[in-house]
Amino acid sequence: MFIYLSKKIAIPNNIHLKCVSWNKDQGFIACGGDDGLLRVLKLEFQTDDAKLKGLAAPSKLSMNQTLEGHSGAVQVVTWNEQYQKLTTSDQNGLIIVWMLYKGSWYEEMINDQNKSVVRSMSWNADGQKICILFEDGAVIVGSVDGNRIWGKELKGIQLAHVAWSPDSKILLFGMANGEVHIYDNQGSFIMKMTISCLSNVTGAVSIAGIHWYAGNEGYVELDCPCLAICFDNGRCQIMRYESDENPVYIDTLMNVVSIQWNQCGSVLAVAGSLKSSTSEKEFNIVQFYTPFGGHLRTLKVPGKQMTGIAWEGGGLGIGLAVDSSLYFAYIRPDYKWGYCCSTVVYAYTKPERQEYCVVFWDTKNNEKFVKYVKSLMSITTLGDFCILATKADETHRQYVLVLCNSIGTPLDSKYIDIDPLFVTMTKTHVIAASKEAFYTWQYRVAKKLTALEINQVTRTRKEGRERVYHIDSTPAGANEGGLDFAKAFAATRDPICCITATDKTLIVGRESGTIHRYSLPSVVLLQKYTLNNRAYYLSLNCNSSRLAIIDIAGVLTLLDLEVRVSSADSSGNQAAAGDPSKFERKDVWDMKWANDNPDLFAMMEKTRMYVFRNLDPVEPIQTSGYICDFEDLEIKSVLLDEIMKDPDRPNEDYLINFEIRSLRDSHALMEKVGIEDASQHYISTEDVNEIQCEIQHR
Repeated sequence: MFIYLSKKIAIPNNIHLKCVSWNKDQGFIACGGDDGLLRVLKLEFQTDDAKLKGLAAPSKLSMNQTLEGHSGAVQVVTWNEQYQKLTTSDQNGLIIVWMLYKGSWYEEMINDQNKSVVRSMSWNADGQKICILFEDGAVIVGSVDGNRIWGKELKGIQLAHVAWSPDSKILLFGMANGEVHIYDNQGSFIMKMTISCLSNVTGAVSIAGIHWYAGNEGYVELDCPCLAICFDNGRCQIMRYESDENPVYIDTLMNVVSIQWNQCGSVLAVAGSLKSSTSEKEFNIVQFYTPFGGHLRTLKVPGKQMTGIAWEGGGLGIGLAVDSSLYFAYIRPDYKWGYCCSTVVYAYTKPERQEYCVVFWDTKNNEKFVKYVKSLMSITTLGDFCILATKADETHRQYVLVLCNSIGTPLDSKYIDIDPLFVTMTKTHVIAASKEAFYTWQYRVAKKLTALEINQVTRTRKEGRERVYHIDSTPAGANEGGLDFAKAFAATRDPICCITATDKTLIVGRESGTIHRYSLPSVVLLQKYTLNNRAYYLSLNCNSSRLAIIDIAGVLTLLDLEVRVSSADSSGNQAAAGDPSKFERKDVWDMKWANDNPDLFAMMEKTRMYVFRNLDPVEPIQTSGYICDFEDLEIKSVLLDEIMKDPDRPNEDYLINFEIRSLRDSHALMEKVGIEDASQHYISTEDVNEIQCEIQHR
């Protein structure tokens, strides 16, 4: 994923914000702060241009309403999406429920008993019940129509956080002293939760956030961790259920103020501050993690103090409360997708199914073919084929690489023992890499196989077609490698972080910034290069002479792997067209080389697409699409954000063709003067160039 700051909205009179919440269904954003400040805003992206859908469309505030009713600092705001209600509370204990009527928000119910300060409020998954925690130990569970269901006084306990389980049968109460207690939905105590992430921690800690993803859009994996509990000292544990004895541990090494899952439970955002390594000054950051503790990205945020974070309903943005401003950052997710043979292949999760739904959308005929795949890890495409990488099953630590055609029919598959975290393919090979080793498979496509035949093929591996290499080894010929997975598990101090390949070259990136270049099909280590930063994405041009690198900060650089000779220079000197060592672009999240020109590539920079020829940029195109293909001076791009809003019904409007400037100019010329005169124009231009070169040579 890639994330970048995009918009800032200042709150009038420099009133400091305390909290923020984003309505996932209707898109309303509520923020509360000092002096009774409560505002509801709505950001909308609107345009009539089909190519400017999503984040690329101009945004405007369609609502910016101040809600009057609180006098003290508003400390808690929470949405009930199902019933379009907003519940807020302030430092005086005043609770207000707001309702939407004719486009504006009005008070519906008020609780002004002012018993104690409300520390936390949470609606359950279906919006029928709300649990309210008061600082003095009082707990109230009420219904959506305002009736009190039950109340409880927890004597001698200071409450701080509350969370419902996805099935609404359990309540978690976070205490001011850092303990988490488990209750049933009638208020009966069950047990204390084991907080093992705080082992070896001394001194007082407090809970920064508890968020239990309710599974509204399914889970990214079977038995996926979904309950996140994070403490102000940066320690975090992510559990599969409330009594999970083997949670995922994260030490964020930051001072945490707030956490939240995205809409599908695939990314946990942890907001807070971090001390600078060069000074005592702290700066605001948001760290992004997978449910299994893998670090995805870090976002630095300006300002003095961040107080809240909220995800947008589609997972494409976050709102951040910082000082007296709301910052908005936009996200380019790492979708599981690919493009082969005019077919867009993409995967998504459904709440009613444990498997991924993989759609093969034939864009030429507007037909789609659907497969359900358990434990899908990635989709990789090239030419007419697609590789689905999956986990074999939970009992055996094995993985499967399934070769499919463009309608999802399995053609071949291989069981492997290494974790295929990174997968790439060429016209003859599939390469899969774990952090320690990489595996090569010379695939063959002769005929469609039945499930039984596929199973037999995968069990009988032919020596030579499959090989495994440890990243610390130095392969020097065809007889090395072999299929001994045992050597693939030896630890390395410099893990693999990305790979790419063409028919004759394999590139492997390591976390230190080292790049390995191997030959293919015979795997020989040819050269090592050193980069300043860790690579996140690698791509080779069509003749394997130049490597594009996007690092973890979104900076695109180029590396020449071979001495490049210009067509006008027969003496063998370096080409004069641009210096790749000085080329650098920031905020890049996608790029694609042209299939038929080694000097031509397209890249995505925030919501702009740039085309480069010989390192010279052409005018930008406003879009938020993911680049599918670049050939014959035409770029195909797919609006995956729009597809994922309704993945069962992909729309032809979501596949966009862009002609690069030279092709547009030639089309315009042909329309103006006709094809014969246009061709004569280009021939004349080439003749002039040849004459000029000859004169210079003489």
